[in-house]
Amino acid sequence: MAQIRIHGYTDNLSVKAGHSVTAHISAEGITQVQAQLVRLIHGDENPQGPGFIEQEMEADINRTWPVQRQYVQAGNFLRVDDPQGRLNAPGAITLHAFIYPTAPAPGRQVILGNWDIERRCGYALGLNGQGQLEFWLGDGQQVDSVTAEVPVLAKIWYFVSATYDPVSGVATVHQEAVLNRYNSLLSKIVPMDYHSHVQTRLRVGAGVGTGFLIAGAHDRNPARGNFVAQCFNGKIDRPGVVGAVASDDMLSQLRTGHPTHHTATLAWWDTSVGYTDHGIGETVHDSGPYQLHAQGINCPVRGQTGWNWNGRNDCYRLSHQEYGGIEFHEDAMTDCQWAPTFSFLVPASLRSGVYAIRLRPTDEDNHPDAGAMAEEYLPLFVRAAQPKAALAMLIPTASYMAYANAQLTFEIPVAQSITACVPVFQPQDIDYYKNGLEFGLSTYDSHRSGHGVCYTSRRRPIINMRPKCRMPGVAWPWQFPADLSIIAWLEKMGYDYEVLTDDDLHHEGVAALKPYKAVINGTHAEYYSEPMLDATEDYLAEGGRILYLSGNGYYWVVGYKPDMPWIMEVRKLEAGSRAWQARPGEHYLATTGERSGLWRHRNRAPQKLVGTGFASEGMDESVPFRRMPDSYHKSVSWIFEGVTEELFGDFGLGGHGAAGIEIDRYDLTLGTPPHARILATSEGFSDNYPLVQEEIMYNHPGMGGTQNPGVRCDIVYFTTPQNGAVFSPSSIAWGQALPCRDFDNPVSTIMKNVVDAFIQEGELPGMAYSAEEKLWR
Repeated sequence: MAQIRIHGYTDNLSVKAGHSVTAHISAEGITQVQAQLVRLIHGDENPQGPGFIEQEMEADINRTWPVQRQYVQAGNFLRVDDPQGRLNAPGAITLHAFIYPTAPAPGRQVILGNWDIERRCGYALGLNGQGQLEFWLGDGQQVDSVTAEVPVLAKIWYFVSATYDPVSGVATVHQEAVLNRYNSLLSKIVPMDYHSHVQTRLRVGAGVGTGFLIAGAHDRNPARGNFVAQCFNGKIDRPGVVGAVASDDMLSQLRTGHPTHHTATLAWWDTSVGYTDHGIGETVHDSGPYQLHAQGINCPVRGQTGWNWNGRNDCYRLSHQEYGGIEFHEDAMTDCQWAPTFSFLVPASLRSGVYAIRLRPTDEDNHPDAGAMAEEYLPLFVRAAQPKAALAMLIPTASYMAYANAQLTFEIPVAQSITACVPVFQPQDIDYYKNGLEFGLSTYDSHRSGHGVCYTSRRRPIINMRPKCRMPGVAWPWQFPADLSIIAWLEKMGYDYEVLTDDDLHHEGVAALKPYKAVINGTHAEYYSEPMLDATEDYLAEGGRILYLSGNGYYWVVGYKPDMPWIMEVRKLEAGSRAWQARPGEHYLATTGERSGLWRHRNRAPQKLVGTGFASEGMDESVPFRRMPDSYHKSVSWIFEGVTEELFGDFGLGGHGAAGIEIDRYDLTLGTPPHARILATSEGFSDNYPLVQEEIMYNHPGMGGTQNPGVRCDIVYFTTPQNGAVFSPSSIAWGQALPCRDFDNPVSTIMKNVVDAFIQEGELPGMAYSAEEKLWR
């Protein structure tokens, strides 16, 4: 019987009670799905914990829905707005551009043109399967081309052009390197012949194409309809079209990067125009006579250096003329754009919490060989229409997006060295990877060109943002399913709590946090925008209370696209634990205009807000904590009421301990408040926990957990103005220790003491005591 695959997403992850969300679903092997709203309680199937827990809820969407397979447009490109078809009219033509190919072969790639693959009609300038510059055209029956003698090299800037005279049939292609001391991989000392100029007489003319594209060509098939293929890998700068055969003088002028102002100019897209101090959008402006502007699809990457970058300026805000490079990738994807399957009006009475739309085959369609993808969950974080609870959990959706569909366990050889274990894959992982499902990559992956992925999106199926999912490298939950252990603890303790997300925090600022006396972070709140960080600081300064349950939190600087808030951008710079590194000159976010990289390197280390910051990561095993002398002072001893052990947390669903996976520590040199108390610190880690890279000035032996005192995890507590406070266990594994022993354990006891105190009005316990020596218990 046929294998069944069900995939989907919702237009928003966060929704207020009384508002609607829309589900977009694709299915293979079936024509209908059974939908069921569920409340998610615990997402880990590990038998050492409570197991997977969901509660079915009454909802009007609980029924069967017709579904069909929906397809994904992979690859980014520019679609030119040419309603009068000025670029489709057959006639004499010159195409030109600066290009920086990143993966010239194999496979045909279009630079610009109106080529229609299925109809074999139109014209294009591009690269053939051997990486050679080629101009081709077709009349719907036959195709002919002219090809350069030498292939282009990856990571070299070229000026390329093609001319065609339909009267004589003569066509040319021309390429030459435009190297300077900074812009390309190789310098001028390499005795390489980059130049080629070829002229030939073509046997066929150009038929009318489908529509002008930059970095792609039109195609179609009966199942999926129209789509774009043969996408370019690399950067394109200042492309243009002239409605005549350019003379040598005109080509020389075009090679300078300036428009010719020739009467025959049809279009000249000035890719360096449009930058502001706050970034740049998706429109590429045509400065030609007809204003044939182009729109980016799947977020072609802006803020990239162009052919004339001279190495002096590292940001487009300083010299936008040097940032005309727009980078394209054949495997980029930021919006599935699937047709909606149904909408769900969240009942106004529905309690705030973590929910999902569960999708399964109907009983008549299900069978034993349906496969791992025959069940799907579409998570929903339901906010209160009017906040009433004193306690909220802040769901780290920015970090969920950063890791969305991460393939690093498959693709990065060093992954096993990081995790110190053989990867353990679930059937879903293998099916997704083996079948090449094109749901986009994570910011931990690289495009086929080798360049890192800087954009991520929530408008696509995210297979690792599902309950029951386990991180392949370590075989325990990561991110969303790990955070459900905190949700399960809140439910078990009977707290009245609400949820909100990073998306809400980014767009609403401190107003999203102000209704709550206390806010709990998730296990790995690693990715933060400036509005999110500002809101957190303001909340604490105005009397808010935060339980920072993350390890390696508040780490990477991210930005959201203002006009497409489902898309997030990050650039990994010269430091930090990173899967890739941005090229020189490409360190600023195109979405916001700000420098990306680590918050620490913008003088906003996490220690300044929550007392601790990233110290190490390791996935071999987690360890327990040991109480420190500070924990016995009367100002904080209440936190340990009911805990008799000096050593606690030698258990957990994340590495069998409460301190581990990714860990943070106290550091006065990075802004830990001087009055903060170290309540406990971890027992020794193995050498699989090395000191974080950003703290290594000189590399030498002794960086591992058995030797370096900086490799540790600290539990820190301190007060803030207006009766505010921060409690920081500083470990990813902490939240996954809470459910152990049926939630009856020292980690749970400590958490309950803190939460009970944090949700009360007025002064916190212990605030009457000073730091005098006599106040030690």
